[in-house]
Amino acid sequence: MREAFIVAAARTAGGRRGGRLSAWHPADLAACILDALVDRSGADPALVEDVIMGCVGQAGEQSTNIARNSVLASSLPESVPATSVDRQCGSSQQALHFAAQAVMSGAMDVVIAAGVESMSRVPMGMPSLLPQKHGFGSYVSAQMQERYPHVEFSQFAGAEMMAKKYGLDRLALDAFALRSHQRAVESTNAGLFDAEIVPVAVRLADGASPGELHTVDEGIRFDVSLDAISAVKPITEGGVCTAATASQICDGASGVMVVNERGLAKLGIRPLARVHHMSVLGHDPVIMLEAPIPATQRALNKAGLTIEQIDLYEVNEAFAPIPLAWLQALGADPDRLNVNGGAIALGHPLGASGTKLMTTLVHALHQRRGRWGLQTMCEGGGMANVTIIERL
Repeated sequence: MREAFIVAAARTAGGRRGGRLSAWHPADLAACILDALVDRSGADPALVEDVIMGCVGQAGEQSTNIARNSVLASSLPESVPATSVDRQCGSSQQALHFAAQAVMSGAMDVVIAAGVESMSRVPMGMPSLLPQKHGFGSYVSAQMQERYPHVEFSQFAGAEMMAKKYGLDRLALDAFALRSHQRAVESTNAGLFDAEIVPVAVRLADGASPGELHTVDEGIRFDVSLDAISAVKPITEGGVCTAATASQICDGASGVMVVNERGLAKLGIRPLARVHHMSVLGHDPVIMLEAPIPATQRALNKAGLTIEQIDLYEVNEAFAPIPLAWLQALGADPDRLNVNGGAIALGHPLGASGTKLMTTLVHALHQRRGRWGLQTMCEGGGMANVTIIERL
């Protein structure tokens, strides 16, 4: 079995809904990342054998195989094929797994795994809500309803269930959100994101192009305070989760180039990291967001590692209860978790978040001289991917 190596990793800075990336067509935004990966790796574009791209809202501008459309919008030759993946929030993390599996099998040598989501232009839930509104039915089938009677599958309900199950009160969630912003502010001011962010032109929703480059995550609150976070009303009546303790709606794109030993020889490049383990687990779709806990426990066991051996972990901050419960259940060190801030501050561009977190993890391991990094995230339907990498 061959090895899978990451040789380039890049992302755009996140854009707020209606903000500095909102006038970008998602295919064009993703194309910027594809071009950046080729440029950073020094690869002949014709060596790329496939592009696998995560995207959750595959409707409208993100329909009709957004991955292939992104290739056609890029400098890659027409000979490069592409396919789109939907594993909900884990879509581009799954794209990375598929890319790694392809090069490990020897079927391909150079593959790009990427993700894109314009939540300004394709609002969250559009692929299911718009058809349902026009009489084309719901994704919940009769047999699903029979198996899960009287259940409304809701991430918001799941977040509240997680908080209750793990004894997390409003104060704990607010404090975690504050820390996410503070870490993002510190990392931005220290230039820790500079190496991973691909500068792109600002394009505003009103069509204006002010001639600036977008290089700073737009969701970060540089004047954050606990008082301001605590003043936000709960999402659900009587609940503890608020918009301030949930991931931000975000526009963005990200990607990694994955190769095997033959790919390394073709590119003549040193790898940034090696993919040591990758797995995915299905779990309770009602609480929905708990899957990263058993998925991580199983992954560590299969990888022959303990949580103490992992230097850094990226656990997606879909809602504050998820990483807090994960820390509690794993007995993990909070000082190693989302060290540059997470989605509460930086944004969660759904299908792009998988390779976005991996990009940050790879760069953070190099900056801190760590060896092992672990990434996981909760996903709609009650699933979680886990990826463990070794810095090289």
